[in-house]
Amino acid sequence: MDKDKEFVEKLIKLNRVAKVVKGGRRFSFSALMVVGDRNGRVGWGFGKANDVAEAIRKSIEKAKKNLINVPVKNLTVPHGIIGNFKSASVMLKPASPGTGVIAGGPVRAIMEACGIHDILSKSLGSKNTVNIVKATFDGFENILDAKEIAKNRGKSLDEMWG
Repeated sequence: MDKDKEFVEKLIKLNRVAKVVKGGRRFSFSALMVVGDRNGRVGWGFGKANDVAEAIRKSIEKAKKNLINVPVKNLTVPHGIIGNFKSASVMLKPASPGTGVIAGGPVRAIMEACGIHDILSKSLGSKNTVNIVKATFDGFENILDAKEIAKNRGKSLDEMWG
């Protein structure tokens, strides 16, 4: 059970949905969660259930299955990137130490769970929370790793950086 304790869990959005039936309204809940180890591993999950606790539990379970590794360099991202999903775009730019996390709600939660302490971000286009989260993760997927680029070019890291 120590493996589960290392993750930080952040609730991004909790939504109550009402379905009108013959006897009245029937409520259901959906939860959007982010989990991360504050060391470059982060994942997101979306769960639905008839009560809040079950929806949150389901979303955490899904988030732990969808973990990705984000290359973190000096507590920020290695280079600027724009992540897109449908009409949501998220711009992520590295920041100098001491800047802090300059980001809106969903992106801020992802950065804190990931362990990024200095970043500039701007959410463009859609304000749909789920799409913003997916756009942020798309940006993370497109971050280039310096070691991998050097290996692909057949050079060492020292040769790359002059």
